[in-house]
Amino acid sequence: MHKLLVIQTAFTGDVVLATALTEKLHLSFPDARIDMLVRKGNEGLLTGHPYLNRLWVWDKKKQKNRGLLQMALDIRKEKYTHVINPHRFASSGFITLMSGAPYRSGFDKNPLSVFYTRKVSHEISAPFSERPVHEVHRNQRLIEDITGPEPAMPALYPSLADKQKAKSLASGPYVCVSPSSVWYTKQFPAEKWSALISELPPQLHVFLLGAPTDAALGDQIVAGTTHQNVVNLCGKMNFLESTALMAGALMNYTNDSAPLHLSTAIGAPVTAVFCSTVPAFGFGPLRENGCVVETEEKLDCRPCGLHGHRECPKGHFRCATEITNKQLLWWITDLKTT
Repeated sequence: MHKLLVIQTAFTGDVVLATALTEKLHLSFPDARIDMLVRKGNEGLLTGHPYLNRLWVWDKKKQKNRGLLQMALDIRKEKYTHVINPHRFASSGFITLMSGAPYRSGFDKNPLSVFYTRKVSHEISAPFSERPVHEVHRNQRLIEDITGPEPAMPALYPSLADKQKAKSLASGPYVCVSPSSVWYTKQFPAEKWSALISELPPQLHVFLLGAPTDAALGDQIVAGTTHQNVVNLCGKMNFLESTALMAGALMNYTNDSAPLHLSTAIGAPVTAVFCSTVPAFGFGPLRENGCVVETEEKLDCRPCGLHGHRECPKGHFRCATEITNKQLLWWITDLKTT
């Protein structure tokens, strides 16, 4: 029997997109045992996942190196037949090597990829490519020799309790806004979110979603808007509860960040605001009900990097400030916007 392990110890959005691998592996090997390894903090994404037998959790902040070695030794004891590693850092490469699995697949950018049995080039499309490669398709190349080239969609599985909590909050039509990002230049400014929410129809409820550390940002957005039906839920819902709430929204607003991928995984409509980064890097919406909004100005400084920055390198942040409410309200008809 196949015994497979998928390793993704990067950020939340990367884990969500990596679930496309577990979906495809299950389709190809329905009787196989599939496990996954994530960093501590992301395990809540996969609670109750129907296709995962075991979830390994690595605490990077607690005795990092010793914990890594122990994790690698424990995984080796499991005698996996296949280890698939889309993560590109040496730590995950070490676990892949130590696993002893006959099939060890990963990207060539991992420093320990020399020890893989299948090594795939990791290619990022040009910033404004007409046919960019999405991360899900990049990851699929790691297993296309055993499953075929067509990837599955990422998927998350909120429980009945998660769905019931979401339903208890929604007494009418609503919109979800996930305003935060790890990086400043990937985050639409708070005052711009406030201005957008002010123009949403007054009969809509608006829920702000995020981590406990985003609560102050949520309060700032609420204080800056004239809309009367805004609820700051930052820090009050876990990943799957938030995902369940997003599933029923008329629209989900996100940055180029993890909530965009939560929307994709649940099949929910999403408008993703791209500031300093561009969708061609491979992290845009995957479904037809997903839309990208970005500045219409051809800025010579955009994109300013593959990832975000702590501040705008040019000091003007025009890639965010020049996005208009009219662009963001594309899905609402018969509404005057500015």
